[in-house]
Amino acid sequence: MKEYKFVTTDAEQLVSQLIATYEQITGTTVAPASPERLFLQVIADIIIHERVILNFVGNQSIPSRATGENLDALGELFFNASRPLAQPAVCTMRFNISEAQTSAVLIPAGTRVTDTKNTLVWETVEDVYVGIGQISAEVQARCQTPGAAGNGYTPGQINTAIDVFPYYDSCENITTSAGGADVATDAEFYERLRASQDAFSTAGARGSYIYHAKKVSTEIADVVAISPEAGEVELYVLMNDGTPAGAEIKNAVLAACSDETVRPLTDHVTVADPVTVSYDINLTYYIPRNTTKSPSEIEAAVDAAVDEYIKWQHSRLGRDINPSYLIGLLMQTGIKRVELTSPTFTELSDGSEGDPPEVAVVGTVTVTNGGYEDE
Repeated sequence: MKEYKFVTTDAEQLVSQLIATYEQITGTTVAPASPERLFLQVIADIIIHERVILNFVGNQSIPSRATGENLDALGELFFNASRPLAQPAVCTMRFNISEAQTSAVLIPAGTRVTDTKNTLVWETVEDVYVGIGQISAEVQARCQTPGAAGNGYTPGQINTAIDVFPYYDSCENITTSAGGADVATDAEFYERLRASQDAFSTAGARGSYIYHAKKVSTEIADVVAISPEAGEVELYVLMNDGTPAGAEIKNAVLAACSDETVRPLTDHVTVADPVTVSYDINLTYYIPRNTTKSPSEIEAAVDAAVDEYIKWQHSRLGRDINPSYLIGLLMQTGIKRVELTSPTFTELSDGSEGDPPEVAVVGTVTVTNGGYEDE
């Protein structure tokens, strides 16, 4: 982002001003190689250095340009907000005992589990009992390592108990782990600060619901809030990897947006899945014969452009499937032209008409090198 320039840092202009002022005061002419000129150039260097610092300080006083601790300070000063810290992933664990008992079996809070490779350790967040005559109980478990590393453990992967309780037989996660998030980047924190202005409304404002939903995790890429009928609020949550939110994130979003300080009493809030619309990529690209790039360089650049397009396409709910954006990326790789069979332009619903929003999901990807062509 381009920084604001509050004071000029043009060295030649400053030297000229200093020389003109010196000559006016002393009545002497400053020659090009005179000691006076060299001295004034040193003074100019000091002033320019201070002006650079002044410009930096000025930009660091603007939230959109501040970084690191400076942005943290502005967040506390103007928005009463702190940078979101790393959050641990969570999942729902099911513990099984060997046989039903005549008294309840306690699974204490803090019971630790892991996967077969002992990659990460998880712990239960509360006490839970296997009831009389029952053989299993379910409880939420939290990863001991904060961050996105705990996301994506599919059901059954976390299946090894570290702390064994009486009558223990087996365990497994029954939901995909989610909700883990790394410390918010400067860009993410700034967007959170901007969105926080909508949170002051307690009248069920669209922006307020979106803000509180996004507060759940920095891994959330987009949220759409719609009201298909009076008193009904539906939230649709998209993750950074382009997939709809899993059960754990949806539960967390529902809890955050159902809080009495957020939800008007007349609203009934639900969290639903967006509609996925599949598209394929099928293209043939041609390389100019006089190019200075090797075929492997161009192939890698084309593959990177396709990957960038896929990420861009699924990063927003309701973003139309737009082949023009893909062509634009490809034409920056050094190719001569591209024949694009698919995708074709397709409008997707963004939820503004009250229907569920849609998100594009890539299917098959076929990229063919058509060889060299003359200009």
